[in-house]
Amino acid sequence: MTDRTEQKPSETAKDATAENAAADIDANGRIDWHSPQMLARLRRRHAANRRMKFIGLAAILLAAGLLSILVGSLLKSGLPAFRQTFITLEFDLKPELVKPDNMRRGKWRKIVKEGLLRALPEDMRNNRKLKRKVLKIVSRSAPYALRDHVMKNPHLVGRIIPFDVLASDPYDQFNKGLLPEYVGAGERKRPNPKLGGPEVVRAFRVLKEQKRVSLPFNWGLFFNADSRLPEAAGLAGAIVGSFLTLLVTFLISFPTGILAAIYLEEFAPKNRFTDFVEININNLAAVPSVVFGLLGLSLFIGFFGVPRSTPLVGGMVLSLMTLPTIIIATRAALKAVPPSLREAALGVGASHHQMVFHHVLPVAMPGILTGAIIGMAQALGETAPLLLVGMNAFIPDISNMGITEPATALPTQIYSWADSPERGFVSRTAAAILVLLGFLLAMNTLAIWLRQRYSTKW
Repeated sequence: MTDRTEQKPSETAKDATAENAAADIDANGRIDWHSPQMLARLRRRHAANRRMKFIGLAAILLAAGLLSILVGSLLKSGLPAFRQTFITLEFDLKPELVKPDNMRRGKWRKIVKEGLLRALPEDMRNNRKLKRKVLKIVSRSAPYALRDHVMKNPHLVGRIIPFDVLASDPYDQFNKGLLPEYVGAGERKRPNPKLGGPEVVRAFRVLKEQKRVSLPFNWGLFFNADSRLPEAAGLAGAIVGSFLTLLVTFLISFPTGILAAIYLEEFAPKNRFTDFVEININNLAAVPSVVFGLLGLSLFIGFFGVPRSTPLVGGMVLSLMTLPTIIIATRAALKAVPPSLREAALGVGASHHQMVFHHVLPVAMPGILTGAIIGMAQALGETAPLLLVGMNAFIPDISNMGITEPATALPTQIYSWADSPERGFVSRTAAAILVLLGFLLAMNTLAIWLRQRYSTKW
């Protein structure tokens, strides 16, 4: 049997608390802040406060460290792509090789080869092995670039002209110090086969000694369309495609989202149906983006027959994904408007409609724009829904791009380059990620500026 005199744990704890409280009170009935019990309690509280500060600071430093590692790795891999190796050569545009009557069928490859050999010493020009491999120094796009330049300037036919041609990807990497001259170690050490052999490497060094090799800023990364050749590939098609896709997304989601939020917040009756709609809007904001891609694939392409791989279908899919974000942000901005503003508008005779659109909406617009820009920035970085609707087309020319023409976007371009085996696409992939991060940072900065610039202090 249980001893009746034994106290329960809760009663014991209460007694201990009472004793500690009594110990903190002096003879005059005041709290003794210097008692041992009070000092011990204060030390424990201060220690807990220090631990919390340390944990918070450690979390911030960990997040900053991981972010620094990410950005550092991207900069290390991507910065080389912002510079490109060019070789300045003199080309003899002989009429019999150029064929002025039909320049597209001219022997441009032979012209480029002769221009390369002309820049080398006599003993190297007579090297048969070098003659066969000398074109490995320049890009395969060099003959076409020279042809296009001469077709735009036909008066150059018959002259010897200087012209900058792209170095091939292996020699671009070699010039940047990213590709070794030899592979293997010890007895297995041998010349790198990607460079074409020691003779070609010596020829490149001769061109470098003659100061024909330069490494300027790579404007082609922004103004060239996509290419199978890493040294000639650019982001122009992806940038234009992203712009057109976001334009469609904005035109659909911005007015629709704002009007839906205004109706739900200001006009809709509070009943089960509106509660059901609000719950589903909040749930849609957390749905994975791939689900919207599947919806767009089955609904827009499969049912409505919208052209595949176009900014139109991509923008429609992203607008579905962006709508919940804009609606939630708009409702929050409308709720933040003080009730006194509504009451004042109604008090001077404004109708409910006039009160909302003439008084409440202008005041809430900075918050609405902030939410819309953040939603658009989120849409800019989405990859899965665009892949599902086919927006990873190969676009070698941007002259005919439109809303209903096949296109690509920055995220899908990054995906395509990351899947390419050529070494040059490694740095271009990281550079494209940096460009995408730059756009996202700019859009978020704009959202912060709009909120700070136009927000009203109450």
